[in-house]
Amino acid sequence: DLSCRPGLEKETMLLRRRTLDFSVEETRFARCLSTIDLIALGVGSTLGAGVYVLAGEVARDKAGPAIVLCFLIAALSSVLAGLCYAEFGAWVPKTGFAYLYSYVTVGEIWAFITGFTLILSYVIGTASVARAWSSTFDTLIEERISSFFKHSVSIKVLGVLDEYPDFFALILVMLLTALLPFGVNESALVNKIFTGINLVVLSFVIISGFVKGDVKNWSLGEEDFANFTGLNSTQFGTGGFAPIGFSGDLSGAATCFYAFGGFDCIATTSEEAKNPQRSIPIGIVSSLLICFFAYFGVSAAFTLMMPYYMLNDRSPPPEAFRYVGWGPAHYIVVVGSLCALSTSLLGSMFPMPRVIYAMAEDGLLFTPYVNWDSLGLFSCGSLRTHSQIPTRAKWREKTAMNDADTADEYSDGIKPLKNKFHVALLFVPNSEIPTKISGVNVYITTAVIFAIFTVLCYILAIQLDRIANGDILWIAFCSVLVVMSLVCTIIIWRQPESKESLLFKVRFLPILPLISIFVNIYLMMQMSGGTSVRFSVWMAIGFIIYFAYGMWNSSESEKNENANQAKTFIYRGEDSALSYCVHINFCFLCFKVWPKVMTFFKHILTSGF
Repeated sequence: DLSCRPGLEKETMLLRRRTLDFSVEETRFARCLSTIDLIALGVGSTLGAGVYVLAGEVARDKAGPAIVLCFLIAALSSVLAGLCYAEFGAWVPKTGFAYLYSYVTVGEIWAFITGFTLILSYVIGTASVARAWSSTFDTLIEERISSFFKHSVSIKVLGVLDEYPDFFALILVMLLTALLPFGVNESALVNKIFTGINLVVLSFVIISGFVKGDVKNWSLGEEDFANFTGLNSTQFGTGGFAPIGFSGDLSGAATCFYAFGGFDCIATTSEEAKNPQRSIPIGIVSSLLICFFAYFGVSAAFTLMMPYYMLNDRSPPPEAFRYVGWGPAHYIVVVGSLCALSTSLLGSMFPMPRVIYAMAEDGLLFTPYVNWDSLGLFSCGSLRTHSQIPTRAKWREKTAMNDADTADEYSDGIKPLKNKFHVALLFVPNSEIPTKISGVNVYITTAVIFAIFTVLCYILAIQLDRIANGDILWIAFCSVLVVMSLVCTIIIWRQPESKESLLFKVRFLPILPLISIFVNIYLMMQMSGGTSVRFSVWMAIGFIIYFAYGMWNSSESEKNENANQAKTFIYRGEDSALSYCVHINFCFLCFKVWPKVMTFFKHILTSGF
């Protein structure tokens, strides 16, 4: 009873975890999405207009023809994170995505941080993509829209606001907002149409590149671009397939990583998928593979069609097609770009209400003072109010417990440990199934390895040149950190795993989740200071909301007061590592992706196609 331990009450409130009773679980959504719908949603959200623009920037300034390797590295990193998301989707088939995954595993405060971060990312994504759509369409009609608004309602706040309010982008957002309440079936159909057109256009670009391309453009030397008038040869490396070297490839991979950031919206459809335990893992992995081949093919096509140093870093398609004598073909690319932007916009708007709904339903955000059924904003086809979804969750619910030690595996607040801790238990556990002690071991060890990774990645980010040059002090220090991380990895690996059967589980635990954590922390170290400040302001607002309202109105506080609450969540030893992976991935998206996204859209707004 928490009242008997007032010193632990506040800590318990921050770290209390969501309990799920799968035997009697309500949903307000109709299960109407197939696996194909989820794959199309993931591909449409991920394959934005960046597939047409990103190749020019990365190939010209960072990696040259080795941009194909940059996308390979970025794809592998994304797949590692995607596998973790896929297991969570099979484990917790409920709406809320990473917010709910964090709530179930690492606690309420981390869930709120994740959810509040998601809301901001979706809002920024919606505004940016709508603005880019308007700008791209404006170029097709000779900038008549921008000219009209600049003369009629111009804004004189340079550096803060745009030159004019983009009412066209506002209308576009309102139109899609009106589309969403009609039902997810209609939204999925529109998404599949636009995604299909985009894939056809991408296929045209890839085939054109291989037909009109020249393999010699992948082996250019310094003398080739030194003869190009007015070109600084040092800016474009030393020639060859990877002219900038390995550092350029890593820098390019960091830029390319954000291009794979849209697959996460698949996991927000857990309550709308017909078979979420099966469809979500397949949808995530399949969409990432399709997007990788698309990015790989387009970047290869552009670098084969013309020398990488001649690519337009803002809008490569027109330059590439004009170079091979197919100038008018770039209008086809404009059509594909508009379709890509449409699916990206839908991908930003589709999951946002679902995350807000999940947080409001849990009491962490304010709820509207209107009848839910009258809104229909988050409906999936038709709302099935108070419909009961009888779900058998044998892999999660244990009803017959024969000994007290096993009963302690239920997560029900903070309970005293019945087994005494011994150092030997870190490497030789005394149980073949997860226990409270093994869960604590993994939780603490994961926190330690996270701290080690943070220090190691920071050193690699600022002292990589000295380490590469053989600085003994830094090499020795990094070696100690690596050994410590290996010890922590072994401790996590030795803890018992859940024997429950899932349709999808991450293999090679804890190696794959830890690799994903390391890669994302390293990429986070490339963030700008301005991004940190902006994110801190947003989270300060969020913490005010949480500590003033969410903490005291959380639905979990009511459950903790109910002695008969359902005990359906079992703490698994490996869950902590996976949930930390999810949380770090989203921190990465906040700090690293947003500057790249804003830079990319700035390119679109200033150039067009």
